[in-house]
Amino acid sequence: MQTFKESGLPEEVLKAIGELGYETPTPIQTKTIPEILNYGNDLIALAQTGTGKTGAFGLPVIPQIITEDKKVQALILCPTRELCLQITKDLNNYAKYYKDLYITPVYGGTEIRTQIRALKRGTHIVVGTPGRMNDLINRNAIELGDVRWLILDEADEMLNMGFKDDLESIMAQTPEWRQTLLFSATMPPDIARMSKQYMQDPVEISVGTKNSGSSNVEHHYYMVHASDRYKALKRIVDVTPDVYGIVFCRTRQETKDIADSLMADGYNADAIHGDLSQAQRDLVMHRFRKNHLQLLVATDVAARGIDVNDLTHVINYNLPDDIEVYIHRSGRTGRAGKKGISVSIIHAREAHRIKAIEKIAKKTFERKWVPKADEICEKQLFHFLDRVDNTVLEDDSPVKALMPAVYEKLATMEREQLITQFVAAEFNRFMEYYKDAPDLNIYKEDRSKGRNGGGRRGDVPFSRLFINLGKTDKVSSGDIIGLINSKFKGTTVKVGKIELLRNFSFIEVDKDYEQEVIEKLGKTKLKGKKVSLEVATPKPSSKRRTKRRQ
Repeated sequence: MQTFKESGLPEEVLKAIGELGYETPTPIQTKTIPEILNYGNDLIALAQTGTGKTGAFGLPVIPQIITEDKKVQALILCPTRELCLQITKDLNNYAKYYKDLYITPVYGGTEIRTQIRALKRGTHIVVGTPGRMNDLINRNAIELGDVRWLILDEADEMLNMGFKDDLESIMAQTPEWRQTLLFSATMPPDIARMSKQYMQDPVEISVGTKNSGSSNVEHHYYMVHASDRYKALKRIVDVTPDVYGIVFCRTRQETKDIADSLMADGYNADAIHGDLSQAQRDLVMHRFRKNHLQLLVATDVAARGIDVNDLTHVINYNLPDDIEVYIHRSGRTGRAGKKGISVSIIHAREAHRIKAIEKIAKKTFERKWVPKADEICEKQLFHFLDRVDNTVLEDDSPVKALMPAVYEKLATMEREQLITQFVAAEFNRFMEYYKDAPDLNIYKEDRSKGRNGGGRRGDVPFSRLFINLGKTDKVSSGDIIGLINSKFKGTTVKVGKIELLRNFSFIEVDKDYEQEVIEKLGKTKLKGKKVSLEVATPKPSSKRRTKRRQ
């Protein structure tokens, strides 16, 4: 199939997508459209986000809908409200010349009664999130007994978000003779198990390699001490003035803190996280999609369903625990045939995780050096000069009326002095900020050196933490180590001395994991008691203790 005209799609669909500027199908569309048009076997389609998956299932399903029958004939499940609305918008564009075809989105965060009324009027295609779909089923507001196509879009994301039970409950309401179409960027074990249990002899179609990253994305990493992550982030952004990307953080609190810090430091940034109302989230996303924000700071959960094609960068402020999550993150850039860059800011003992991602994603990471002051200032200066050079002054611009006064004000300056003053006025802030700025990079020889404020065992610098559990809580050293291991699967966090006292204890952990240990363990319970950790105050030296006794 070289063009859509050779695909077997009817004239109504071809006319609609022709007006959208679509002429040539993407690889995933080339492989899936014939399978779905022929109503063949169940289908597992593996492809990254941004590869045309909505068209891959939407274009062949729409012309097969029997519009005279107002029952639900196609059910599309997706992980988030944003993706639900995006899919609905795309399907409506494809179905432009099918006047009697109705598509209804159903999702949480909005009034369910409005959606129930839309369903009662009759609809052919329902696009929904698993949670809201289950609510509608439990209220007997939707009947799925005539569903011919069950489509799971971003199935791996839905499982990562904990929708396994919801999906199984919904699938049980659909007929066994349906055609199930499962679209996923990766193939984790849960997807494989689901396909065996709920699909019949599925055909597997893959664009690229399983669990692999997009070929349009470069993968870079910067190695710094954990305490220097934010400084490194700012320098990476400063040396890339045209950056337009998402900064991924591990926790909701970290997302807030990083976004607040960026905004306070004058960066064009904002955050989305679970504490925002839907109206606040919509406003932030509207500004981001319109390019009114350069940086969106988010957790993986909050970023589900964000569909923006022009991202230049994805920045991993922390590497995710799961490699599949990294692949999803990086797939948000380099879309629609454009190039993108996935950046990871790591500390020395995370280098092995980069190797693991390289192996699974079959991509090579390039070690980059955190830019120094002169490089940043030079890049910002020439970016500013390019902006000046490309600025167009319209004939009716009010600036023109001010120019005689401007010429008079600057008439005493020579050309060289004027240019120097012009540059200095714009760049004194940068130059002053980066004056005497330290080198943030970790070099090979630094990896065995300790940092201030912690003990050390062998070549590992340790941080000493206070933990609110002790002998009276019947806690052992093994319990604490086991708790750490359970929260850092796939990552080895080295532990030093553990001092078990009566009502509390002290534990030494690898300094580079200090904040992660505090955050992760602070959300758990041990022996029925909520865990609380903080950096311990330094031990008094033996000399000081001797002096007091004298």
